[in-house]
Amino acid sequence: MTLRIYFLRHGQTELSREDNFCGPLCDALSIQMQVRPDLSEIGYGKWEGLTKEFVAREYHDDYVSWLADPAWHAPTGGELAVVIARRGLRVVEEITQHFTDGNVLVVSHKATIRVILCSLLGIDVGRFRYRLVCPVGSVSVVEFTSEGPLLHSLADRSHLTDALKSLPGT
Repeated sequence: MTLRIYFLRHGQTELSREDNFCGPLCDALSIQMQVRPDLSEIGYGKWEGLTKEFVAREYHDDYVSWLADPAWHAPTGGELAVVIARRGLRVVEEITQHFTDGNVLVVSHKATIRVILCSLLGIDVGRFRYRLVCPVGSVSVVEFTSEGPLLHSLADRSHLTDALKSLPGT
């Protein structure tokens, strides 16, 4: 058996429904949640809770720079993609050090999951917004093989009903 990490993007929130920047599964499975602050969403700084339209207007230069290369241009007062990659990979390393086989569920956020996946797959983290999708409630699966991380599925939502998939902000 090999180690597989299932990256689950959290369910819909008020902010995801409005497409704004934002940052009870364990009870149902009777397992204890292990919180890792390194899996928190990108720090959007002054953009937190704002619409893309407002940010584009009020923080125009920072927004344009961030869109061009979020690896090295952070949201105003926020966090670089390379920092997200570093902290996210710390969690992955902790998992791979502790487990050599089995399945591990990691629940996190859109940007964080995309940055971690880019890092694991050798994709420039500055392209995370343009190379990988991660809709609400999606699952991406990475198997850790002797040759390195192998992506088994990306942003799978086959477990959701069509009604859930069609909700705004998903």
